[in-house]
Amino acid sequence: MIRRSGLAAAIVLVVLLLAVAAAFTVGRYPVALGDLLRLAWSSLTGGPSGVAPTVETVILGVRGPRVLAALAVGGALAAAGGAYQSLFRNPLVSPDLLGVSAGAAVGAVLGIFLSQTVVVIQLAAFAGGLLAVGLVYTVARLVRGHDPLLVLVLSGVVIGSLLGAVIALLKYLADPYNQLPAITFWLLGSLASIAPPDLAATLPAFAVGLILLWLARWRINVLAQGDEEARALGVNTGRVRAVVVVGATLVTASAVSISGIVGWIGLLVPHFARFLVGPDFSRLLPVSMVLGAAFLLCVDTIARTVARIEIPLGVLTAFVGTPLFLWQLAVARRSWL
Repeated sequence: MIRRSGLAAAIVLVVLLLAVAAAFTVGRYPVALGDLLRLAWSSLTGGPSGVAPTVETVILGVRGPRVLAALAVGGALAAAGGAYQSLFRNPLVSPDLLGVSAGAAVGAVLGIFLSQTVVVIQLAAFAGGLLAVGLVYTVARLVRGHDPLLVLVLSGVVIGSLLGAVIALLKYLADPYNQLPAITFWLLGSLASIAPPDLAATLPAFAVGLILLWLARWRINVLAQGDEEARALGVNTGRVRAVVVVGATLVTASAVSISGIVGWIGLLVPHFARFLVGPDFSRLLPVSMVLGAAFLLCVDTIARTVARIEIPLGVLTAFVGTPLFLWQLAVARRSWL
């Protein structure tokens, strides 16, 4: 199993490197792979690259931030999906289960509705995601006498439905010529307007959430066996569950705040990672992140090159993710039972 995991990790790393190379070189302004390598080497050594200024601007100023954003968002959503699926012991769980995506959408839509700046909209989306999960967790804590995981899921579904109604109301009240198109575009997901300050503002929260998930990795493995077994082994199930929810919420909210709603990654990618390296979360987390980063980077490259206008990420991930998920379901159906 260890040898298989090492081979799988090497394969996904190669896939990620190929996806990065394709993202930098493919586009309306093609970039030669040699120019990309020379510029990367000059950045490491500090020497002259010999690359034309236009090419350098395309690589560092235009595609660089977008590639980094795709890597961060894809890795974040996949990590959150893997954590939630292990925590809830359910292969159909995704990062938006507890309403973080709906809460972030409400925050962003409200910011657009109030004609705020891009920075305020992103901050509102991040805060909305955190507040939504906080509300879900508070409701679940107030309801006693039932399975805590079931109550948490049901609370997330109810609060998510309410937040969806809020989004619909704001769309109905929005200016149909200016605000409504911006709201619709944000909800469909895109990395087109990513800038370095956006990454600088969200990466700290992503790092904190990822550290929390990594520190709780063996406890997540124990929780996957059930609450009674975990308590018998001395694990405080309520505390560990809260840490996992906080960590997954931080990484999801940070991703959604800069990319909009991008589905399927948190649901699809952890399945592939589990198929490659097994359910051990210490291996599942890094492989899921690498696969998620590569997947979103490939989808984003397709989105900006396949048509004359850019295709929203939320639309393209659904078209790509659905057949992949059905194929993976058919191949690995025995391991899910």
